[in-house]
Amino acid sequence: MNCEHILHDISQGKVMSDEEFIHLFQNAELISLAQAADEMRTRRFPSGLVTFVIDRNINYTNICTCQCKFCAFYRNKEDADAYVIDEKLLYQKIDEALAQGATQLMIQGGLNPDLSIEYYERMFVGIKEKYAVTIHSLTAPEVVFIAKNSGLSVEDALIRLRKSGLDSLPGGGAEILHDDIRKKISPNKINTEQWLSVMRSAHKIGMKTTATMMMGAGENIEHRLAHLRHIRDLQEETQGFRAFICWTYQPGNSMLEIDKISTSVYLRFLALARLYLHNIEHIQGSFVTQGTGVGQLSLYFGCDDLGSIMLEENVVRATGTVNNMYVEKMKKIIREAGKTPALRDTEYKVLQVFP
Repeated sequence: MNCEHILHDISQGKVMSDEEFIHLFQNAELISLAQAADEMRTRRFPSGLVTFVIDRNINYTNICTCQCKFCAFYRNKEDADAYVIDEKLLYQKIDEALAQGATQLMIQGGLNPDLSIEYYERMFVGIKEKYAVTIHSLTAPEVVFIAKNSGLSVEDALIRLRKSGLDSLPGGGAEILHDDIRKKISPNKINTEQWLSVMRSAHKIGMKTTATMMMGAGENIEHRLAHLRHIRDLQEETQGFRAFICWTYQPGNSMLEIDKISTSVYLRFLALARLYLHNIEHIQGSFVTQGTGVGQLSLYFGCDDLGSIMLEENVVRATGTVNNMYVEKMKKIIREAGKTPALRDTEYKVLQVFP
């Protein structure tokens, strides 16, 4: 197979096969992948806008029975620093976020057996009564745990949560959608089919979601490709994913000590994700795990979005990796990449363009 011929055919609308993906990953020149991915992004977004959102990631509890090997955030209930957030602190954090322009809340936490669905209903109803803000919250493992803990089906739990104010689901908890890897790094977490089933159920009731991947936790390229295939296939079925977001595992303060994945591998995969996921509109670069320099480079590898100005982030920070971002800095790195920065909401609607 000739890499340039494959990339040309894909640029003309051919859907990439799995064999072509592997061949390109192993053999294509990095610059050729970048050019092809950038061309695809430009055709989809000819305005040259690169978007971002302002949000706050609020972790309502760090008590978690899952105890994933890659996680440095979770605590046991008996630990001195274990917590469940109280209403006063929750509202304080939301007030602070809205004062800084946030339009989205990502409320996520551990799998805490003391919290039934009524806890989440009260929390979401209380937020919606006080604030005009999008609740883009709860991961698939949380939804499965809440449903099981409350004697409900996943779909019934989602219907109740949506009625209470949950607007959309982030893609967290996907890690790598291949059970060989999941059994090694998160044996107590939901399996691949369960993650997909939560997303399918959310899409069925009209709730949009994002799809994510945490790469670099001991998997190989075939495992990552299987993950992308699951995402692409489900999108063909439901059209419910708004975006694909991948980041790299950050070793530190956890039980999974693996060398960090290289920048070139991350960018190579990012470009191929843009080309392979032809049916997903938005591809997001990760400055949170990669740093601002590589985040900026991702804009040449097919990304049209740089995620959020996270006014609070605790899970990656717990590993010792900290990459802070603020609005002016975000605008600067987008402009320096030759693009136009734009503020968006959860639905990727542009709220403000910064010339």
